[in-house]
Amino acid sequence: MQIHWHRRDLRIADNRGLATATAEGDAVGLFVFDPTVLEHGASPRVAFMLDALDSLREAYRERGSDLLIAHGDPTDLVPEVASALDADGVTWCEDYTGLARRRDAAVRQALADAGVERTAVQDAVHHEPGEITTNDGDPYKVFTYFSKKWHDRGKLDPLDPPTADDLANIESGEIESTRETLPTLDELGFEDPDAEIPEASTAAARDRLHDFCEDDIYRYDDRRDYPADRCTSRLSAHLKYGTLGIREVYQATDRAHADADSESARESVFEFQDQLAWREFYTQVLWDRPDAVTENYKSYEREIEWRDDPEALEAWKRGETGYPIVDAGMRQLREEAYMHNRVRMIVASFLTKDLLIDWREGYDWFREQLVDHDTANDNGGWQWAASTGTDAQPYFRVFNPMTQGERYDPDAEYIKRYVPELEDVPAETIHSWHELDIGTRKMHASEYPAPVVDHSERREEAIAMFERARGDE
Repeated sequence: MQIHWHRRDLRIADNRGLATATAEGDAVGLFVFDPTVLEHGASPRVAFMLDALDSLREAYRERGSDLLIAHGDPTDLVPEVASALDADGVTWCEDYTGLARRRDAAVRQALADAGVERTAVQDAVHHEPGEITTNDGDPYKVFTYFSKKWHDRGKLDPLDPPTADDLANIESGEIESTRETLPTLDELGFEDPDAEIPEASTAAARDRLHDFCEDDIYRYDDRRDYPADRCTSRLSAHLKYGTLGIREVYQATDRAHADADSESARESVFEFQDQLAWREFYTQVLWDRPDAVTENYKSYEREIEWRDDPEALEAWKRGETGYPIVDAGMRQLREEAYMHNRVRMIVASFLTKDLLIDWREGYDWFREQLVDHDTANDNGGWQWAASTGTDAQPYFRVFNPMTQGERYDPDAEYIKRYVPELEDVPAETIHSWHELDIGTRKMHASEYPAPVVDHSERREEAIAMFERARGDE
């Protein structure tokens, strides 16, 4: 018998780790609620994960098997379950954060000490860290060069799900450390999220993928930056928790590319595939520099003089900065545990370049609020916006939040959806909110705040702050 230890691969189809296990014999799935990992959790993500686990367990039970559940340190529990089942081996899919790598090394050693075979399999990315490098063998620091090689490399086909004959027929009650029912959020120490959490299952993910590849993928290049259009895949949470295999996603986009009826449509599909490459670029950045979760990737001669401004930070979190596109994004985050990617860049730039607040404050808030929080992607995005990361936005290029709102939400449709105080205000007034006098603002939307800072002034302060850190003055 083989055990497949699920972590961020909460599916049975297109799962290379599970396929490796079934190739060696009957397999059973195992999931461990690790308190060390849960310390870094948040209600939206844990709620999504529990729903995904329920769907995963049902997939096993439909095939006459089960998903075993354990609570505690996997260093102890994985060998214990292997011993109780007299398992020949344990498989799992690689994870690339520093925390995951330390955990996996400890489990690998514990299994070795117990005399159990162990196999870690690349699954969450097409090309694992260290596979795409410069000619000198170094990790890429510039996405463009990484992307070219990523697109040129072949991609594996998705794998079929296991059949009932591939899986072990076992009653979960036979193992003391397993439970018949999944824990609740409360039992895990989390409150119900305020946001509405999307369905977490392979079926739901496939529906999203199918709908996207039927239509929006052909407009993606032109419309992905316009949040009111919702012309994005919304697959990020499914990729984070692996309810859908990355090979299945790529194959669907490849079919869409083949079915495209124009060069612009094919370029649009390519642009979406490029976003998959960004995901893997940031994975290899984190793999190479695990300290970047808490430290600036880019070194400066002096410390960056971030402001300690709790009031401004809270206004940003509440979506009450007086900059409409920023506030719309922050309120979408609160309502949906999600934010459109263009708006993520805008709100991140605003926090770091207008409020001059440390990117780590924003990263921590996103980690608590996002259902799709991914350590590599979020850290890479925040450090890009803050001009502290690899291939980052140059420090002297500062997003103007009003210009960004006017350009990407010209009719203020997105803004009005999430900022009801501005629902009856003309779009041109919304986009010039920073220029209006107090009386005009009160006449149009008395409950909506004035801008908390002057963008032009803070832009100059931000540039000066970075120049001091660089030692330019």
